Amino acid sequence: MAKGPKPIYPYNGDTVKEGIHPKYHEVEVRCACGNTFRTRSTKPELHLEICSMCHPFFTGRQKLIDTEGRVERFTKKFGAQTAEQRRTAARAAKASKAASAAKRTRKSATA
Repeated sequence: MAKGPKPIYPYNGDTVKEGIHPKYHEVEVRCACGNTFRTRSTKPELHLEICSMCHPFFTGRQKLIDTEGRVERFTKKFGAQTAEQRRTAARAAKASKAASAAKRTRKSATA
């Protein structure tokens, strides 16, 4: 008698009533990324679009899906900036705003 792979979940067929439950199969799940794993399901086979091996939440990598060039337009408009570059630009904008406000107050005081 050939031994197959050890079942993932211990299952005794006598634990459910006959004729009222669907068949519970041990299946191999296939993801679009190529990852496969075994589990149990009432469906004979499972095909996924995304799994824990390719999902950005679990992998830490982010995939940008460009819809009608929106990502490209955003990067062209704002550029790829680091956090330090954004802080420097914010300080420069704040300083120029303060300088123009001071210039306006001097003009109104002299008039």
